[in-house]
Amino acid sequence: MKIAILGYGKMGEQIEKTALERKHTIAAYIDNEKDWIQQTKKLQQADIAIDFSMPNVVVENIYKCFALNLPIVVGTTGWHHQLKEVKEKCLQFNQSLLYASNFSLGVNLFFALNRALAKIMNGYDDFDVSIEEIHHTAKKDSPSGTAIVLANDIIRYLPRKETWVNEMNEEASVLSIKSERISNNIGTHLVTYASALDSIEIKHTSLSRKSFATGAVLCAEWLSGKHGFFSINDMLQLSID
Repeated sequence: MKIAILGYGKMGEQIEKTALERKHTIAAYIDNEKDWIQQTKKLQQADIAIDFSMPNVVVENIYKCFALNLPIVVGTTGWHHQLKEVKEKCLQFNQSLLYASNFSLGVNLFFALNRALAKIMNGYDDFDVSIEEIHHTAKKDSPSGTAIVLANDIIRYLPRKETWVNEMNEEASVLSIKSERISNNIGTHLVTYASALDSIEIKHTSLSRKSFATGAVLCAEWLSGKHGFFSINDMLQLSID
């Protein structure tokens, strides 16, 4: 495939390396508005785009790809409030988009484990649940998109939690997310259920950005030839429930 990389930071560089390892070619590198203008012809030759840009430009990037009939895989987080609108436009105009808050295979298995644990803990009100996420200092959004998925899944399967906040909170109906930014931490997520007597923890630690890049490129390969709005669960065939 010919891949257009939208956002050429550390993840963009890793996408490039992984794509080339898998015998794909890079059709275009888009990192700013000037690139969109100068590389229009190259973009028209691309088979698919992979976006790891910034929250403030990702939706615009998506709509530009829709205008070019260019399928797009999106790993940028921080735009969840616009997800419904983007999904509607994707389906309305018969475009192709696959979005994931995290493309790591391990993280998506962690999501499934989190859902299963929340279902089990639904009957044990003595245990309160909280989330902790740690990332590198360059990460712009807080909490992370991964933490938001974990929180929303807990709320879905644990009725005593009605909402989440990005701070420590003692209200029984509120799920607390603690966010930390530390140099050179790729990504750590910890879900803890604690009672007065003991605690249960599940944890995922990212060791290399290559895990995200590999997942994104695999999703790009899977998305080729399809139309619609998808998640990584569709590719991995992981049940939401």
